[in-house]
Amino acid sequence: MNESIQQTPGRLVIVSNRLPVVLERSEGTLTTRPGSGGLVTALAPVLRDRGGIWIGWSGMPDDVQKEVDHVLTDSSLSAGYTLKAVPLSGQEFEDYYQGFANEILWPLFHDLQSHCHFDPAYWTAYRSVNRKFASHIRDTVEAADFIWVHDYHLMLAAAELRGMGVENPLGFFLHIPFPPPDIFFKLPWRFQILSSMLAFDLIGFQTMRDKRNFVQCVRMLLPGTSVRSEGGFHVLRHDAREVRAGVFPISIDYGEFERRARGREVAESAWYIHEALPDRQIVLGVDRLDYTKGIPYRLKAFRSALRHHPELLEKITLVQVVVPSRIDIPKYNDLKIEIEQLVGEINGEFTRSGWVPIHYIFRHLTRGELLGYYRTAEIALITPVKDGMNLVAKEYIACNLEANGVLILSEFAGAVAQLHRDALLVNPYDIEGMGNAIYNAFSMSPAERKRRMHRLRATVRRYDIYRWVEAFLEAAVSRHLQDFPVVSEYIPPADSPDIGVSI
Repeated sequence: MNESIQQTPGRLVIVSNRLPVVLERSEGTLTTRPGSGGLVTALAPVLRDRGGIWIGWSGMPDDVQKEVDHVLTDSSLSAGYTLKAVPLSGQEFEDYYQGFANEILWPLFHDLQSHCHFDPAYWTAYRSVNRKFASHIRDTVEAADFIWVHDYHLMLAAAELRGMGVENPLGFFLHIPFPPPDIFFKLPWRFQILSSMLAFDLIGFQTMRDKRNFVQCVRMLLPGTSVRSEGGFHVLRHDAREVRAGVFPISIDYGEFERRARGREVAESAWYIHEALPDRQIVLGVDRLDYTKGIPYRLKAFRSALRHHPELLEKITLVQVVVPSRIDIPKYNDLKIEIEQLVGEINGEFTRSGWVPIHYIFRHLTRGELLGYYRTAEIALITPVKDGMNLVAKEYIACNLEANGVLILSEFAGAVAQLHRDALLVNPYDIEGMGNAIYNAFSMSPAERKRRMHRLRATVRRYDIYRWVEAFLEAAVSRHLQDFPVVSEYIPPADSPDIGVSI
């Protein structure tokens, strides 16, 4: 697979909202440090090997752009590929990023349209910023380069590039879910978004459900577009251009997580956690502060488990980590207040001498701390109301070295398509069902835990972040789509009595 990728002509040009480095000012000097995340880890070697460019916003005000460009020139030398910054003004950031991306697209694509704020000014800014990105891409690329655009912030980029005469092959990957027609149709600019996406050559989705939703929207909103199936792909023909839509579930660098989890720092962190919380099973939740993560439902489910299964008292502790995010936005601050009130109520109801049922952490954890919790926790509670994938589930699996953990997973996380056979599945809106799942995980025999976790680890190891990159780039250059395997899809059984118990 690698050989075919290396043989493709031209450089790889990655385009995302943010650059893969973090710029910081210390004592008046602007410096950079590497960004974190699997995407950077996976793409950096490909960019170095093929020759590549990463284009994105620097995170700094546009009035320091010359200084940013100078710093990125030095960083490019050490990275082994070129970093190019797109400058954004404060108002552009507010209306394009905070506004259209995160007050319209993010909630709408997560089936939470009541959270949307359909301000026309946001749409104007979104178009303008996508045009600005396209202009920087056009001025940077050469004829043989492959351009790979990432995520919902830049869905207009291909149409803008085509309008500027750029005919390079263009790929797009949507990291979040794509909504069904009845949700997507609420977007006032639905036609413009959809037709713009069809200017790409390859569109990747996390799950078959996302791809199916996209194709249904195209069929209903753009009836002149022809659609055919080819292998595991849909091929759509629109305005004399063909675009392929496929499924490429993103993953993690399994090997790196496993190696770090075996290291001394993580082992010591895990030991301290065990010392602080002895003689009990730890249930772990790790989430950004976001209403899509279902944290209040999860806390209520934990309370339900304690109320209905008193044998859990003093034998189980929920460690809920919430990473601060967008607390300046009222809805997020309201969510923080709701979470803290629930934690206080539950701890007030159940705390005993020497035992507090919920340990609540509201801060960024170091990588060593996070992996220590992954390695220590006997149960992971991953229950978003909607998620494109949810890599926390896969990170937990990679770090569960003793294979004694249980994964409780929402039916509405993209990861369920790959992990459903060996996770305990729950509907995050079913408070009592989730509470029963917590009890069943607590009571699960060591032998069954090991059987399930060994299979989960084998799945994540096999489909890691490198395979994801290779699969997308291979599909971008392949002429034989029927050779690509179809990704299995999980469809929740109707009215199943086993949901959250033993699937």
